[in-house]
Amino acid sequence: MMNRILATAKALETLGLGEIYLTSSLETKENQAVREDRNALLSELFSSYRDCTKCDLHRSRSQVVFGDGNPYSPIVFVGEAPGEEEDRQGRPFVGRAGQYLNRKIEEVLGLKREEVYITNVCKCRPPSNRKPTQPEIRACFPYLRKELEILSPRVICCLGATAAEGILGKNIPVTKARGKFFAYPYDSSVKVLLTYHPAYILRNPRADEQFTEDLERLRDFV
Repeated sequence: MMNRILATAKALETLGLGEIYLTSSLETKENQAVREDRNALLSELFSSYRDCTKCDLHRSRSQVVFGDGNPYSPIVFVGEAPGEEEDRQGRPFVGRAGQYLNRKIEEVLGLKREEVYITNVCKCRPPSNRKPTQPEIRACFPYLRKELEILSPRVICCLGATAAEGILGKNIPVTKARGKFFAYPYDSSVKVLLTYHPAYILRNPRADEQFTEDLERLRDFV
């Protein structure tokens, strides 16, 4: 592959384009390598907790629901926990709340779901879709922290109070702190934005405008 790149660059040198072509090709190859490395690291991480039994949620789950999307995205969305449909399909945010989130990501950020990364603080569905307990959040956090370390995002968007508690380690009322940036405790260069959980907006449609405003603050990171 490298020989073909060099040959093409030499052929274009007479046009003054060889250096530009070579630089572009190498950068593309480097980015692809980083993407592949992250996929491999995530796959290894997921395999390590596919059969996790650190909390009682393993007794009622169908499967562990891993993160999903582009591991090279500068934006990572973090929700609470899988629901019934997520537990069935093995992907985060695929129910009604997920469909709403997909639409808002496209409308506000101009991105497809596949272009961002989405995960949860808890990887297993709590019975009856209840809120995860603090011990359940703590049991999952080492996996989430490693997941975020691999992803190395520029900004983490917490969807709801439970996600904010899991990421920041403290209870912060989202109604008062939404739209504000915080520093990620384990890497101060990473910003954390708090906003509503999409399920909340489905129950309270008037919050859609505020949710849109919050997502607009992510445009600088795209």
